Amino acid sequence: MNNLKDQITEFTKVSMKARDRARVAVLRLVNSDIKRVEVDERRELSDEDVRTILSKMVKQRRDSIEHFEKAERTDLANKEKYEISVIEEFLPTQLSEAELADLLDRIITDENIEGPKGIGTVMSLLKSNYANQVDMALASRIVKDKLN
Repeated sequence: MNNLKDQITEFTKVSMKARDRARVAVLRLVNSDIKRVEVDERRELSDEDVRTILSKMVKQRRDSIEHFEKAERTDLANKEKYEISVIEEFLPTQLSEAELADLLDRIITDENIEGPKGIGTVMSLLKSNYANQVDMALASRIVKDKLN
């Protein structure tokens, strides 16, 4: 069995015993998404596959928060923020904006990248080496600022 998937299942059981309904609901959503992908693709998922699913779930919730805050629905935005906090427990810690900017500076310097044409190169290097540690939307914005 899969280590990360087992860990999520174990945390679900612990949360159920503790009667933490909000946490159980989020973990059930996570387990449901993992199971859906396993059934759709008819294969056992690796830890990396599970991390990808979790990252997508976080991204979806961040998008929802943005919409809820525009609509002044802080109750729904706070629910999404809570879900993100639970999901992120199973993801590697994200680089801060300052750490990300330093990393991007290093990539741009090391690879000798200049101008807007290099944006795709920087982003592909970043994605292949740091996919689960970086908010790619934030990285894209920073790279565009640096190379334009």
